[in-house]
Amino acid sequence: MATVIANLSHIGVIENPASPSSRSVVTLAQEAGRNARLIVISADAQNPQELESAFIELTKEGVGAVMFAPDAFFFLQRERIAELALKYRLPCIFMQREYVAAGGLMSYGENLRNFYQRAASYVDKIFKGAKPADLPIQQPTKFELVINLQTAKAIGLTLPPGLLVQADELID
Repeated sequence: MATVIANLSHIGVIENPASPSSRSVVTLAQEAGRNARLIVISADAQNPQELESAFIELTKEGVGAVMFAPDAFFFLQRERIAELALKYRLPCIFMQREYVAAGGLMSYGENLRNFYQRAASYVDKIFKGAKPADLPIQQPTKFELVINLQTAKAIGLTLPPGLLVQADELID
């Protein structure tokens, strides 16, 4: 997001401390931030009330953008997260397009529909007698960039034309 937001120096990461993978995501974000000369500040949220507290905390810390550690709770709260991002005028990036469809700014990640289709083929193979341990681990092969133009306009963010051209989907 550094190319999208001028003078970006602080990024927030909202994590669910109850999620076993959240801490590793924050650690990786902090490492990437150091490499990019960005300060990464984390905030916890594990219920709807704590979501707004996390936005308030990150706003006070002066973050210029926010990302979310992947978590089912956040996915279920994606409309509320989009509302809070607009309220606090914080650009947010996510890993699934569903957040952007709900009003988030942008996502870069695997298409969930493709993921579920691949998972279904594995279930089919297992039902037909394949041993799960014998099936190869699959990694995503395609990542999609999705941008919500209405959200960008609402928070007063002008997106570079080069970024818009690279988007797989623009939501207007």
